Amino acid sequence: MPSILITGANKGIGLELVRCFARDDWKVFACCRTLEQTDELHELAAKGNHKIDIHQLDVTKQEQINRLAEALKDEKIDILFNNAGIFGPEKQGFGETDPDGWLTTFHVNTIAPMLISEALVEMVARSQKRIIATMGSVMGSIAENNSGNYYAYRTSKTAAHMLMKGLSVDLAERGITSVAFHPGWVRTDMGGAKAPLTAEVSAEGLKKVLLGLSKEDSGRLIDYSGTKRDW
Repeated sequence: MPSILITGANKGIGLELVRCFARDDWKVFACCRTLEQTDELHELAAKGNHKIDIHQLDVTKQEQINRLAEALKDEKIDILFNNAGIFGPEKQGFGETDPDGWLTTFHVNTIAPMLISEALVEMVARSQKRIIATMGSVMGSIAENNSGNYYAYRTSKTAAHMLMKGLSVDLAERGITSVAFHPGWVRTDMGGAKAPLTAEVSAEGLKKVLLGLSKEDSGRLIDYSGTKRDW
C-alpha cells in the first residue's frame, strides 16, 4: 500500500487530501497541531479501515518532529506533503512590520518543512515514489508580484520555494523529487469566502499532479492544475 504523510491535515486542503488519498486506498499519516477540533478527521479514520493514522504534530516543536520520526522509523513514505501553513500577522503592509509575527510565519511556512524533511528523509528515500512536496503560493512568486503588501506571508513562501529548489539538488542522488505547489485561491479559513475554488477541487488537482510528477519537475513551482508557475 503506498503512503503519504500530510501536515495540517485536520482542515481545509489538508483534510481533503487525506480524504481523496484514503479513498484510493493509500495509507495516510495525518498530522495536526492539536487533537482538538479534529472530529471530521477522526470520523474519516474510523471509516477508513485503518488507512488513516493520526499523529499530533506542532510543526514548530522539534521534540514533536523527533517523536514522529521515531514512531515512523520503519515506514516507507511515498509522498511527504508539508501542507501546514499560516498567513501570518493581520497587518503586513509597508510601515506595519511585526518582527515576531514575521519570524513565526517563517518558522511555520519555511523552517518547519525543512526540519520535517530532514527528519523523515530516510522514510521517503526507501519508498517507491520518493516525493517531498511543500505548499507554496504564487503570492511568493517574485515574477508574479504586481501588487506588493503581505510581506511576511509572501517572503515565507518565496523562501519555501527556494527550499524545495535546494532539496531538488541535494536529494537528487537519492532519487527524491522535490516540488512546491500553488493550491489556487481556495475557500478555506486562510483563503476566505470569496475564493473561487473549493478545497475538494484543489486537493483533487494536487493529487493528480503529485501522481504524475516526473524527475524533470523537481525544483519547480506547480499549481493544482499542473501549470508550471514562475518563481
